[in-house]
Amino acid sequence: MNKIKIVITGGLGFIGSHTVVELIESGFEPIIIDDLSNSELFILDRIVKITGFKPKFYNHNICDYKKLQQVFSENKGISACIHFAAKKSVGESMEIPLMYFKTNLISLMNMLEVMHEFKVRKFVFSSSATVYGQPKELPVTEKSPNQKAISSYGSTKQMAEDILEKISATGRLHALSLRYFNPVGAHQSSLIGELPKGIPNNLMPFVTQTAFGIRKELTVFGNNYNTADGTCVRDYIHVVDLAKAHVSACNYLLNDYGKLSYDVFNIGTGIGSSVLEIINTFENINKVKVPYVIGDRRNGDIESIYASCDKANQILKWNAKYSLEDMVRDAWNWEKSYRK
Repeated sequence: MNKIKIVITGGLGFIGSHTVVELIESGFEPIIIDDLSNSELFILDRIVKITGFKPKFYNHNICDYKKLQQVFSENKGISACIHFAAKKSVGESMEIPLMYFKTNLISLMNMLEVMHEFKVRKFVFSSSATVYGQPKELPVTEKSPNQKAISSYGSTKQMAEDILEKISATGRLHALSLRYFNPVGAHQSSLIGELPKGIPNNLMPFVTQTAFGIRKELTVFGNNYNTADGTCVRDYIHVVDLAKAHVSACNYLLNDYGKLSYDVFNIGTGIGSSVLEIINTFENINKVKVPYVIGDRRNGDIESIYASCDKANQILKWNAKYSLEDMVRDAWNWEKSYRK
């Protein structure tokens, strides 16, 4: 029996690699496209170790239309695409916004053009809670208004969702945008995990690298927010839970469930955790200290956000399983394993 083929852009990245594993273990055949700009080739071998299956891999930048065409022409019968490939640093997007608009939007439009050319209609988009900006009410639901994005990164996600909604309305696309919150943790095998190049942009790898001694100390950006301990609050989700949400989204699309040609889903835990809460939980669970200092607020950061995930629970039949304790334990085990 032929397996269902699914193209994964950015499939060797943090979320992409975990999603590839979950797809393989659910009986799909992933085809990975990744230019290795924010990932490493050895992750492909780790995927094979975990699953016993070696997916096809193309080292392409999908802003190159001809190379993207090549992938689709060499793999007949592609059923769906999951699009992760994008630049994703909030801080960097504030410094070089044009690069973010160019890369994130051209890559998306190339994907949609090639899919149309090869008659592939099912599409899962890697969106983000940043589309909500600083919400006026918490938790945010899919009906919460999108505030003006604070970062250029957030703007690209809002624009991408608008593009998908309008193209889907023509009948040529059935698309879902998964608005996920803050992915952390790692696969329980400790063979794959978050692997930032250079100085980390996200909190958890900075915590693990500081605990390991690679960084002297962690800077907490502001402790004068209107939150319980003065630090920013986010909804942290285990990357394996997030990966499983993409499998659920693919099943939903491939089974032609739903009456809408386009829909959006929050993917989180529904629990807000502050920066200091993350640090304290990490220290308590892993019995290791994380030196930190309080710095100024960071440009582009919002104060507090966490999700209502009722819609994904009910419609996609997906639920987050892992706790914050699981997240910090798996992140630390991955860091130690990788450094060995």
